[in-house]
Amino acid sequence: MLLADKLAALLPPRARVLDVGCGDGLIDSLITTHRPDLSIDGIDVLVRANTYIQVQEFDGVNVRYPDASFDVVMFVDVLHHTKDPLALLREASRVANTILIKDHFRDGILADQTLRFMDWVGNARHGVALTYNYWSKSQWNDAYKTLSLKIECLQERLNLYPLPASWLFDRRLQFIARLKV
Repeated sequence: MLLADKLAALLPPRARVLDVGCGDGLIDSLITTHRPDLSIDGIDVLVRANTYIQVQEFDGVNVRYPDASFDVVMFVDVLHHTKDPLALLREASRVANTILIKDHFRDGILADQTLRFMDWVGNARHGVALTYNYWSKSQWNDAYKTLSLKIECLQERLNLYPLPASWLFDRRLQFIARLKV
């Protein structure tokens, strides 16, 4: 999977990773296939019956691990499902010194409608909360500034979809950011 490869390339060697909102853990499983040096734990508000990794339940707000328990906290298409992404980012900065985010920018013509459609198609059948809380690039940057997070790497052209789907879904709506606490 292309996304797993992109994420794996941004994780430091031998890192202990917490994937917040990991779903069934498929992406984590694919990452560790290419990067067996990594250890990935998963937490989610909806623990599915069949998962690729061990997943612990959490309340969607409080990460129940001690300070500095992990090297990296990873959010893959999760923060826009929360009512308060800043609270989860604050928790991430408490338990790790690096944060890896794959999410969306709500910038451009029909961005909100496109993101809502993508979210509904990908998540409604799993019972995932569809809060449609998408941020613009400037809102993301404001959040980073508020929490004193420094952007180490930002990828805005992910090219995750083949033609012709890429014309609709790859138009700078998605990003991956690696942040330092």
